[in-house]
Amino acid sequence: MPLLVLPFPAIDPILLEIGPFALRWYALAYIVGILLAWRYMRFVVQQEHLWGATKRPTPVDIDDFIVWATFGIILGGRLGYVLFYNPAYYLANPVEALQLWSGGMSFHGGFLGTVVAMILFAWRRQISIWRLFDLAGTAAPIGLFFGRIANFINSELWGRPTDVPWAFVFPTGGPEPRHPSQLYEASLEGILLFVVIAFLTFRFKLLRKPGFIAGAFACGYGIARCFVEFYRVPDPQLGYLAGFLTMGMLLSLPMILIGAGVMIWAAKRQPQRT
Repeated sequence: MPLLVLPFPAIDPILLEIGPFALRWYALAYIVGILLAWRYMRFVVQQEHLWGATKRPTPVDIDDFIVWATFGIILGGRLGYVLFYNPAYYLANPVEALQLWSGGMSFHGGFLGTVVAMILFAWRRQISIWRLFDLAGTAAPIGLFFGRIANFINSELWGRPTDVPWAFVFPTGGPEPRHPSQLYEASLEGILLFVVIAFLTFRFKLLRKPGFIAGAFACGYGIARCFVEFYRVPDPQLGYLAGFLTMGMLLSLPMILIGAGVMIWAAKRQPQRT
């Protein structure tokens, strides 16, 4: 037991409640994250010096795309949670799989849902899919940051018992002080990954190498997630898959390998000019 334990902030998961309507911090995190990501992508796409002579989406394309991305995030995130983390339960209770308000979202499912949305949107608008992937990669850490902060407020996805001085006793995590793994993820997947990708984007102008930023995001997220999984308690219905391996690690390893491969391919590829 650590000598000092940080008190868990008494924040109600429901921000505003009027009759049957309830606005939760989790929903607000999704809204704010998507809106800020949209504005940031509009900003990036208007910086001509970052793109050189390569073709890119227009701000109007970004305005339209954000609607497609929102559906991809929400539907993919929910479907991913149902299939990856609790298939047996939802097979027995299929109606609850549609109850988004009851909680349960998967980043990897949301990632795949957004990829599908990007492919369809790029095909419909005749836009380079790698350009869209890169733009999404620049902004995705913003949404991840707010999502992890909401996980912390909800007292969910907490870490393993620990004696570090910054441990918290979570209301839903029993009496043991635990790692605030949600804050670790917010710092690594959100702040650090955003800074690294912004550095690659603005300092090295790697948007001129289609696919590089998208690969950097996928690889960077996978590394950050695998690291935090050593401090985070796996989902109780799954536990450890083999030794220390968790479902989060298993789903992140392909992201690391594919992301690294895409970066190598993009670095060697000559960009297509307008």
